[in-house]
Amino acid sequence: MTGGHRGVAALAIALTASAAVACASSGQTSTGQTSAESMSAPVAGGFTLDDPLAREIAPFPVLGANGLALEHPFLGGFVVPRPQLVDIDGDGDLDLFIQERTGELVHLENVGDAAAPSFVWRTDRYQDLDIGEWSRFHDLDGDGDLDLLAEERFSYVRMYRNEGSATDPRFVALADSLRDDTGKAIFADRQNIASLADVDCDGVIDLFLGRVDGTVSRYEAVGTAPSGMPIFTLVNPRFEDIEIVAQLAVPGGAPQNPTLHGANSMAFADGDGDGDVDLFWGDYFEPGLLFIENYGTCNNPDFRSEPQPMEADGELIATSGYNAPWPADLDGDGDLDLLVGVLGGAFNANRTSVENLRYYESTDAGWSEVTRRFITQIDIGSESVPAFTDLDGDGDLDLVIGSKLDADEVDAGRLHVFENVGTPSAPRYEERERLLLTDSYHYAPVFADLDGDGADELLLGTWNEDVRHFRRSADGGWEPVSDAPLVELPRGSHSVPAAGDLDGDGDLDLIVGEASGELNFFRNVGTPTAPAFELVTEKLDGIDVGRRSFPVLYDLDGDGDLDLLVGREDGGVAVFRNVGSATEPRFEEDGEIDAALPKYAAPALGDVDGDGDLDLVVGGLSGGLVFHRNLRNR
Repeated sequence: MTGGHRGVAALAIALTASAAVACASSGQTSTGQTSAESMSAPVAGGFTLDDPLAREIAPFPVLGANGLALEHPFLGGFVVPRPQLVDIDGDGDLDLFIQERTGELVHLENVGDAAAPSFVWRTDRYQDLDIGEWSRFHDLDGDGDLDLLAEERFSYVRMYRNEGSATDPRFVALADSLRDDTGKAIFADRQNIASLADVDCDGVIDLFLGRVDGTVSRYEAVGTAPSGMPIFTLVNPRFEDIEIVAQLAVPGGAPQNPTLHGANSMAFADGDGDGDVDLFWGDYFEPGLLFIENYGTCNNPDFRSEPQPMEADGELIATSGYNAPWPADLDGDGDLDLLVGVLGGAFNANRTSVENLRYYESTDAGWSEVTRRFITQIDIGSESVPAFTDLDGDGDLDLVIGSKLDADEVDAGRLHVFENVGTPSAPRYEERERLLLTDSYHYAPVFADLDGDGADELLLGTWNEDVRHFRRSADGGWEPVSDAPLVELPRGSHSVPAAGDLDGDGDLDLIVGEASGELNFFRNVGTPTAPAFELVTEKLDGIDVGRRSFPVLYDLDGDGDLDLLVGREDGGVAVFRNVGSATEPRFEEDGEIDAALPKYAAPALGDVDGDGDLDLVVGGLSGGLVFHRNLRNR
């Protein structure tokens, strides 16, 4: 293997047996670091299914476009974050819980203090609790520690009692769902997030369930079942006659009829400092937050006031709608702050697919916006697809991520470029630019040297049925090799390319994933320097991973032929062994990668830390990346 640098095929390119031998004998530089040559074609067995993988949130420094370090770069991204701030470990400061996915609760421990919080990721699945679409921490049994109320699918309400302590919680699901004093199951509209508060200061818990018609049902605890579950009675199906509806404007400014109502989230807290609780309300059809002031007293509440749109820094808070508020004193200064998850409602949720966890601080002048990204991480919007290559020829791996849609322009996808300004063994990534290459959505990049000139080209899958082909231009950018697509799917959409020599003839063939979950095989009937592709089959070996296939080609078992890793919409990465040969492949399913991976899992392999084995980076629905370090050579 001589000549110029061949970029990493982290998402798709793998070795033939002869290339593996060549790399094994020449893959180390005189300094002992992995060379660029060996990175471009890692030795067979650089990644195997037996390799120990360790999830890491901040494995190395990553700087955002503003030049500041991302605190949690590989957390995985947020699209619909539902936050809660509670002192789960009894140490006097607020810990952070975020629900991003159905049934899962992300826990970030506050390792700072009450005045200067600092959050560290602990788990994506707190105590493996299945919380459905929502959850709420509260001391439901009055024993001084936090219990948990959550959705039991579908629309039932489940209690997890804390059978540990206030400092060492252990949550156990009670046997039955929540019931009222007549024995009937209490149902919560699953689009809505419930709230718990002692709204009348009588020492008894009240449960509030927002309804999709814009009203609120109030329940009050009246006893305890033998199981330990609190028993609630329905006090009022239309609490304080609250009915939140919206009239959306149509061209010309006329109101749209009928009025609209939808999914909602609420929280009670003393927002005006007068000693009673007020109501913060977010709604699908409300672009901001509504504040419903309690004009009564702590013992005699009165919420029959006009809901007021909330302001920050003198301007109305405005997002894409369906905002999930969590009021709390986050900075320990004695007044209320506000954390808001933007779930995305009627006002183009694509616009807030990145800036969707907002922090507002209470000041003497009112609310002030501190940040729109309370947890900083790699987050390019939604449906991220990563790839590695050496863009600048300096011998280390740069990171390129394709997005579904650009959150700022909302006109097409983008490529997000993170340059490695560190070394092959000590990476440091800095965000450089976003690239618009074609007016389409769902960018899926992979890098491959199709023309044998020693430099990577870019193969770009999109929402359309085609794969586009780009090469480096004289100014260092990318230009199309041809106005025509490199290949086109015979049917379907959401093309995701992978490249490798499947028939052993010395040139690169293509496997292309698609929306159906099947795989298309295009044989290169040209040459290593002049590729030409011909469709062999649109249903390679009958493989169907359900929906949205994200293929990677790699020799997993070191037998000299290419195996398949395939990400999918439902999450995880399926493994298909090549039980044929290096010249006549035939793939059979053989389990999946043993790691917690997101929905719309888009895998990429690369020796990011230069230790001779391949690490795993996976994009997903929430627009971020998860990183699993390969510990085989540690």
